[in-house]
Amino acid sequence: VQLVESGGGLVQPGGSLRLSCTVSGFTISSSAMSWYRQAPGRERELVARISSAGDITNTADAVKGRFTISRDNAKNTVLLQMNSLKPEDTAVYSCSSTWRFRRYWGQGTQVTVSS
Repeated sequence: VQLVESGGGLVQPGGSLRLSCTVSGFTISSSAMSWYRQAPGRERELVARISSAGDITNTADAVKGRFTISRDNAKNTVLLQMNSLKPEDTAVYSCSSTWRFRRYWGQGTQVTVSS
């Protein structure tokens, strides 16, 4: 099983990025998917979660209205659209899912918001 994130980078405040997480080893259509982030010196926090059917999403208050999680089951991929980025969004972003009672994590992608 592998979860591979991409799409991170350096962006100016107010800018946008779209993160992708492509999964191999299991079909995500029956699994909820989540994005987490961890900034230096801080604990990892849940950013957004999407149900297996894609009909229920939850986002953290800090990113509500700016970030949108979605999924493309045909491509076995989950996306995180991030708009109106702020310096405090700087962190390593990782996707995660549970399959067969085991939690899997990607290696993470760095997002840096700075002018």
